[in-house]
Amino acid sequence: MENRLIASSSPHIRTNETTQSLMLDVIIGLLPALVASIFYFGFNSLVLTVAAVAAAVVTEYACEKIMKKPVTVRDLSAVVTGMLLAFNVPASAPWWVPVMGSVFAIAIVKQIFGGIGFNILNPALAGRAFLTSSWSAHMTGGFIDPITDAVSSATPLTMIKNGAAVDKLPSVLDMLLGNIPGVIGETSAILIILGGIYLIYRGTIKWIIPACYIGTVAVLALIFDGGSLLPYHLFGGGLMLGAFFMATDYATSPVTDKGKIIYAVGAGALTMMIRKIGGYPEGVSYSILLMNVVTPLINKYVAPKVFGVAGGVKNEK
Repeated sequence: MENRLIASSSPHIRTNETTQSLMLDVIIGLLPALVASIFYFGFNSLVLTVAAVAAAVVTEYACEKIMKKPVTVRDLSAVVTGMLLAFNVPASAPWWVPVMGSVFAIAIVKQIFGGIGFNILNPALAGRAFLTSSWSAHMTGGFIDPITDAVSSATPLTMIKNGAAVDKLPSVLDMLLGNIPGVIGETSAILIILGGIYLIYRGTIKWIIPACYIGTVAVLALIFDGGSLLPYHLFGGGLMLGAFFMATDYATSPVTDKGKIIYAVGAGALTMMIRKIGGYPEGVSYSILLMNVVTPLINKYVAPKVFGVAGGVKNEK
């Protein structure tokens, strides 16, 4: 009883959560979609994921050793980066493609800026952008059609971009189940959503960013394309994966709820702008990266007021 009366210095709110436990939740949330990708696209999905994860872990270990920093590979953040990078690669890609993406994501995007928590861009998405600009043939073509096992570059969003009629598109059920051509992470929208709900239930992420992001895309899709194409904008491409697993990255998303709303709405608007008037059929990756860059500005202008200081923080010189 007497210990309860002892006051200690802040922080007073404590939790048993660690970076490792949070990252483990993300890995668990991604596993169902990984299993589905193996079912739909074949064993190479697993090979690419293992290669990406191994490259991310080895690169992080090597960078921290070279820079004489504490080795943090046990926090599993590199594993998450590797998995998410692999989820952005077609299952037909050679093994070295995700390896190169993971090396770039960890060494350039994460470690050079100071390691976990200091990166200004989502490492996996920056790795995807690097791969797309460097080896576009492997990143924008060669998608496996689970129905025919043929290699095709015509994803549902590409078909929409090329003006395909609705009756030529895959069924909504196939979109939900993931029975469509696409990257590894475009397998089952249902399983990605379930993984996201698991993260929300565990308190690993908040619902604000996914809800506002997906909601913005839905509203704009209804305005510009009507209800017939709405399911394809929602369940095609990487919207669900991006909304639940990448836009919610702690280091690159705003810290306040108001900031999260601004960030998510901006990402949704940019996604639809790229899809509708850009030259690329998918806009999730670049929209999140662009909003990552804006995040410090959002944090600056929606920072909560300091208790007891009128008008917010006062600069004292």
